[in-house]
Amino acid sequence: MGWTVRDIPDLTGRTAVVTGANSGLGFVTARELARRGAQVVLACRSEQRGRAALDRLLAEVPEANAELRRLDLADLESVRTFAGSWGTDRLDVLVNNAGLMAVPYTRTADGFETQFGVNHLGHFALTGLLLDRLLATPGARVITVSSLMHWLGNIDIRDVNSERRYRRWLAYGRSKTANLLFTHELARRAEAAGAGLLAAAAHPGYAATELQTKGPRMAGAAAQERVAGLLNRLVASPAETGAAPTLYAATAPDVRPDSFTGPGAVSRWRLHGGPHDSWRAPWTRDDAVSRRLWAASEELTGVRPAL
Repeated sequence: MGWTVRDIPDLTGRTAVVTGANSGLGFVTARELARRGAQVVLACRSEQRGRAALDRLLAEVPEANAELRRLDLADLESVRTFAGSWGTDRLDVLVNNAGLMAVPYTRTADGFETQFGVNHLGHFALTGLLLDRLLATPGARVITVSSLMHWLGNIDIRDVNSERRYRRWLAYGRSKTANLLFTHELARRAEAAGAGLLAAAAHPGYAATELQTKGPRMAGAAAQERVAGLLNRLVASPAETGAAPTLYAATAPDVRPDSFTGPGAVSRWRLHGGPHDSWRAPWTRDDAVSRRLWAASEELTGVRPAL
């Protein structure tokens, strides 16, 4: 039998941050880490929804050590406030989970195209601002949730904010490519610095979450929203299955730097099964492009991770 959440080791004494933990994959990830003894911070944009998620988590895992902190990845001021409030506490696991998929063109508070701004730049800044705590914690990990849909497009370093032409699915694919390039570069820099930090990525396959319906809802496309909801019921795996690769990457002892973990089997149009090494596009391991994206991300966010 392959790996399951029952194989998560005892995490007592460890601390984890999960972005977007108010629902879907993020909620399941936070819940299972807390179930195994970790102190878990639910980093959520909406305090109301975050509070409801925390109440639900404590109802399902009464012994959990969990708390809610506000984090809006579409606002770098919020990211800085979140990181600045961390103080000198240890940080064992940072799960960069929150994201948007195929939403209409909008901009973040700092003027970035929203999918690139939230999915990549917000997490880049958050990781950079928390990096001193991660580096000070032996065996710390940064796990970034990407997607198989990264194959839709390589990053265009000359137009990261899609100012020339915006196509929502292409922008989503590029933001997920950015997640993998970020992981690749973070792993490379950690190794070069001799740091004990593990950077890896994961994807859920096709899991039933709010991602599929939020984009059509924001666009006012009711028919598309209904179709997405129907596909979630008929085709998608449950969030518990989709979160397993992330939980594996965050806790399993044999995870390799710059690995990309996803569901390990396909049947009846479902990606399911225990976590397994996943295919990734060759451009997501391009050293030159990952360095250029890192430099561009530093310039855009003003955050320069100390590695």
